[in-house]
Amino acid sequence: MRLVSIIIPYYKKKNYIEQTLKSILSQKYKNFEILIIYDDIDQEDLYFLKTLQKKDNRIKLFINRQNIGAGMSRNKGIKLSKGTYMAFIDADDLWHPNKLYTQLNYMIKNKIFISHTSYNIIDTNGTKIGLRKAKKIEYKDLVKSCDIGLSTVMIKKTILKKHFFAKLKTKEDYVLWLSLAKKKFIFHPIKKTLTSWRSLDESLSSSVFQKLFDGYFVYRNYLKQSFFKSLLSLLILSINYLKK
Repeated sequence: MRLVSIIIPYYKKKNYIEQTLKSILSQKYKNFEILIIYDDIDQEDLYFLKTLQKKDNRIKLFINRQNIGAGMSRNKGIKLSKGTYMAFIDADDLWHPNKLYTQLNYMIKNKIFISHTSYNIIDTNGTKIGLRKAKKIEYKDLVKSCDIGLSTVMIKKTILKKHFFAKLKTKEDYVLWLSLAKKKFIFHPIKKTLTSWRSLDESLSSSVFQKLFDGYFVYRNYLKQSFFKSLLSLLILSINYLKK
């Protein structure tokens, strides 16, 4: 049985992390490790997390000396991991019980490196407010619209040796997806809804200004587009986001 390493950056998600861990520990597929990267200088939630850690020896807790952000925390988790496959989930999202089992079997059977699933959008109370369907994604699609839910993704670890999450406040995952897609890796879809993404008003990803700033930065600095092409790409990305 392949070991799956599950990476969770943690920053002030005390109200949700226990539910997230419960959804992981309830998985049909059992051969996994959970790496929680504590990324908060404030140690207030640390005792609570250590209490949760005691519930299962597959939970490992690593503490950052300073706040480095979700992307860099995931990179740290990847380096510390022992699994053949990497799975990512934010500390407020949820997995359905067959998520790992379905996704891993699909990837092994079809000999693919990356997959993502359809996912529900839920509110703070866990009520479903939307749905996003997974589809096959290549580089030309990804530049125009990021239709990949981070908490749905599973990647074979071997391809992450030269590709990393970016040091950005938002869209740190978008940079990695673009980097992989540019190297001709395809994000294969699992159309079953196996994940729930929680929409929080206070999250960094909900900040419109931050999204626009980081989106421009992705096109200008990572894809090396011109100033005007970066603005055009950002406009197309924003329009496609509003259409969802």
